[in-house]
Amino acid sequence: MTFSRERKIGQTPTLHDSPQIGPTIRAFKELKEKGLTLPDLPSMHRYQRNRIMDQLKSRGLGGILLFDPINIRYATGSHNMQVWTSRNVARATFISSAGYCILWDFVRCEHLTAHLDAIDEIRNGAGALYFAYGDSENEAADAFVREVVSVMHEHGSGQQIAVDNMDVATSNSFQSHQITTIPGQNLMEHARLVKGEEEIKAMRCAVEACELSVREMQKALKPGVAEVELWSVLHAGNIARGGEWIETRLLASGPRTNPWMQEAGPRILQDGDLLAFDTDMIGLYGYCCDMSRTWLVGDTPNCEQLEAFKVAHDHITQNMELMKPGTSFYDLSHKGHQLPAAYVPQRYCVKMHGTGMCDEFPSIYYPEDYIQGAFDYQLEPGMVFSVEVYAGKVGGQNGVKLENQVLVTDTGYENLTTYPYDNKLLPR
Repeated sequence: MTFSRERKIGQTPTLHDSPQIGPTIRAFKELKEKGLTLPDLPSMHRYQRNRIMDQLKSRGLGGILLFDPINIRYATGSHNMQVWTSRNVARATFISSAGYCILWDFVRCEHLTAHLDAIDEIRNGAGALYFAYGDSENEAADAFVREVVSVMHEHGSGQQIAVDNMDVATSNSFQSHQITTIPGQNLMEHARLVKGEEEIKAMRCAVEACELSVREMQKALKPGVAEVELWSVLHAGNIARGGEWIETRLLASGPRTNPWMQEAGPRILQDGDLLAFDTDMIGLYGYCCDMSRTWLVGDTPNCEQLEAFKVAHDHITQNMELMKPGTSFYDLSHKGHQLPAAYVPQRYCVKMHGTGMCDEFPSIYYPEDYIQGAFDYQLEPGMVFSVEVYAGKVGGQNGVKLENQVLVTDTGYENLTTYPYDNKLLPR
């Protein structure tokens, strides 16, 4: 079904009774006090649409079909149950190389996008979610694919279409209609790779809200508090300011900081512990703030803690110096600070990675993990990376996690993460 694009009077993204989610009154006040400029969302959406169109044209493609909710948001500015639809295929978007946009939203949700100029048609009935269609999923998939094929013919896509990801029933139906589907996630990752001016404004707002929430978490840091209690403070700060969700729960204390990747649990913080975390926060305007800090619970660090922090601090500081236009992704992997041998076995999975509306392409691996031919690109202004490190010895009692979000500029880089390191652990 196709719905009218007629808007309701007074329904604009700036009104708090609009479907548009975003910063709260509290956050607007804080952002103003910081002197931050709010993004022009229509301008941001136009830039993003043009990025997709350019990628389609450069690859000789007539259109792309998107199911990933973050790709849909990038392409349209629309959002609807972002976490739920990340595992339940219930929304989709078609973008033609000429920029025509069709959104298949969840049933009876057309009112959620009435304020968006980026969308030309609103329909429903995407995919073949078993939860919704049960044993009729194949029939549902075929009905949806027939509709997509009609759209493809109308907008000059021929017999092939790029797709970011889809369920098996939909994939099988495309094959039965002799439609060639080609991988589309790489197209979207490259579209999202270089951020526009308004995206950077949105990201600055997300970073500021995140750091204010981190500060509230640090104020709650003391012996006797459970890891999950601290983690809940970060969540509360994000949501109260208009942020959206946190993708992981990477917070650990004491012996649980080594090895890394342990999730926040019921452990009670003790005096002398390290507390390490990774925000992985999807914050204001749907943009990611991905930073890590390690704090001392108490006043006096031990030698192991100081050594690990120095290794981590040296690593992240020196590797940020590589961030300038023209640097190859190969050099990002192979140059910069080298971890001491004792810290290599438990190294983090990447040295750095792209950051935008979530963790994005590329992954910059350590030399030991480098994939030949997979990342033959170079830095450009407007790219944003999270530069990170984990430092912990095998069998050790402590580990340190640090991470900064870095914008590549015309002349070098800007560290968007301004939150201070723990002075009690900093090298002297």
